[in-house]
Amino acid sequence: MSSSREIRTRIKSVRNTSHITKAMQLVASSKMKRAQNRDMAGRPYVAELTEMIVQLLDDVSLEDFTHPFMKPREIKHRGILILSTDKGLCGALNANLFRLVSKITEPALYFTIGRKATQYITNTKRNLIASFQVSDAAKYNEVIPAIRLMVDSYMEGKIDTIEIIFPVFRNTLIQTPTRQTIVPLENLKELAIAMRKNSGLPESVTDTREMIFEPDTVSLLKDLLEAFIRKSIYEAVLSTKASEHSARMVAMKTATENAEKLMEEMTLKYNKARQAAITQEILDISAASHA
Repeated sequence: MSSSREIRTRIKSVRNTSHITKAMQLVASSKMKRAQNRDMAGRPYVAELTEMIVQLLDDVSLEDFTHPFMKPREIKHRGILILSTDKGLCGALNANLFRLVSKITEPALYFTIGRKATQYITNTKRNLIASFQVSDAAKYNEVIPAIRLMVDSYMEGKIDTIEIIFPVFRNTLIQTPTRQTIVPLENLKELAIAMRKNSGLPESVTDTREMIFEPDTVSLLKDLLEAFIRKSIYEAVLSTKASEHSARMVAMKTATENAEKLMEEMTLKYNKARQAAITQEILDISAASHA
């Protein structure tokens, strides 16, 4: 049996660790609520934007409308943006993302936001084109360089798709790793329905009113397509931040609870060892007095 001194030392060590995990839990909890609110607030905008594009594409005057974002082409190199965290201690969030990446066997060029994704792509010797950093505030202008580089690469033919691998925030306990194709834009109707459901919006109602668009429908549609790409990627960044802080809060809460449970077990063990030592001393004194 371990000595009382060893057990006391270990109890002190675990207690110090529990103080750290508790502090990290509180910090993550304060960041989590803000990140969740920003993510949920942005979803209806992207859903309505997608719905608007679908309705414009249904216009009979746009049957011959073409745009590089909507025209599928032979895929020689996929363009994949991986969104991860900068720091660890957030459970299996990053590991689940990288499990999706490990299943990709076709030629691809990678872009990353987050140090963990950059480290993974570098360590696995995949083709990393560029890496970016985004603060916890995840401001829109911080994401623009990554979006611009991917769109330019697509327009120049360096990549033939724009895809995102990121954790979709469901709730505090569930973050689903997802691989989503942004470009080329296919199955927009199904995507619009899924986005409305995911954002909590009611089912869309067909608007039968005749509308006139300025300057013209084609110009408006081109602008909306570009806005859709930007907002879809930015919304994925917000979802990643909400998932990160939620996963870290849960992980630190679990660590704190485990530390407290371990301290209870070691305290019981310490009391038993101390009681055994006292009993042995009593027996020694009693034996000495009889001698």
